[in-house]
Amino acid sequence: MTVVSIDSATGSLSAGGERIFPLVLSNAPPPSSKAPNGRNGLAEVAAAGINFIRTGRGDWNAEFAAGQIAAERSQLDAAAAHGLRCWCWLGGLTRLPTKSGSPLERLLAQVVNGLKGHAALGAWKGADEPLHAKVPAAAIMRGYRRLRALDPDHPLVIIEAPLGTVAQLAPYAAACDITGADIYPVSYPPGIHAGGANTDVSVVGDVTRKMVKAAGGKPVWTTLQIAWSGVLPTKHVPRYPTLLEERFMAYQAIVAGARGLAFFGGHLPQPMRPADARSGWNWTFWETVLAPLVRELTSTAVGPALVAQDAKLTVKASAADVDVAVREAGGFLHVIAVRRGGATSRVSFSGLPKGVGDGEVLFEYANGAFRTVAVSASSFRDWFGPHDAHVYRFKL
Repeated sequence: MTVVSIDSATGSLSAGGERIFPLVLSNAPPPSSKAPNGRNGLAEVAAAGINFIRTGRGDWNAEFAAGQIAAERSQLDAAAAHGLRCWCWLGGLTRLPTKSGSPLERLLAQVVNGLKGHAALGAWKGADEPLHAKVPAAAIMRGYRRLRALDPDHPLVIIEAPLGTVAQLAPYAAACDITGADIYPVSYPPGIHAGGANTDVSVVGDVTRKMVKAAGGKPVWTTLQIAWSGVLPTKHVPRYPTLLEERFMAYQAIVAGARGLAFFGGHLPQPMRPADARSGWNWTFWETVLAPLVRELTSTAVGPALVAQDAKLTVKASAADVDVAVREAGGFLHVIAVRRGGATSRVSFSGLPKGVGDGEVLFEYANGAFRTVAVSASSFRDWFGPHDAHVYRFKL
């Protein structure tokens, strides 16, 4: 077993001395599935950079617990075979009554004790969207304390719906080690999942920032869309994010403070192409949208910045609708900038350290190499359209 903890300096996960930016599939391809290229499904997603898969279940039952634990250990074995860690859902097991020693508490102990020593266990998933489901915060606080007494070596993560105020969410954030929200803005009509005034994909940043405020200093993971109930036929028109939208949402969440990303809905069969439905997973979306994004996020160029501390210096954008995060990693200054919407224009950035030379724009190419931006007097300019995300790298 490897102890998985939270790196206090960054909010990243830490295991075996390595900082980890979780990239989670919820849910992943079935362990025995095949990608279109004939490769095992878990091997395929792991090779691209996915490092976590959501497992577990919502229907833990005392009568069938031994078999359920054995089935979960089989999932953990399959993940371990491909270098993946599991985010194990405990369903309602952490919703404990006031009196100790209840049947539910005993079942929680049975499940946790049966799984906590497995090498592939990365984190526990607690109650799903507890504020929206009207689960009392005190109940899951009791469950959190009991879980951490049973297993001090793996964090508990609670993901909320994109609803509620900071004041309403804060008590639930106290009942976990990591919190966050799911937000799926791509639908017909757009933006119905969040239920607010902003129906644009930029609502991802709004929700992430809200969760950062509610978290009280704890890390935040943002769950992004592959598919969700609001795009499932026949009640809804199927719609998936494009690569531009998914990439923007990922980087906007990171700029807003997310220290992990999950991608939900690749297992939902209703909107899949027939070949994907037969395989049990949405390989079309994977190949056209998610795999290119994951490879970029886990590249040697971008990946180090995602597990780095926020830099102490401030880089400012001349446009109010452009948000910026600055990280130092591996001898480079990374500037991640996203434009919420609005017009297309050239945006100026100021505040780079003195002496920094021209920078690269990662994963944007000119004549076979990353394109560059010129730096003058600690400033540079670049074009931004609506929902553009640029990642700049400057040698220190």
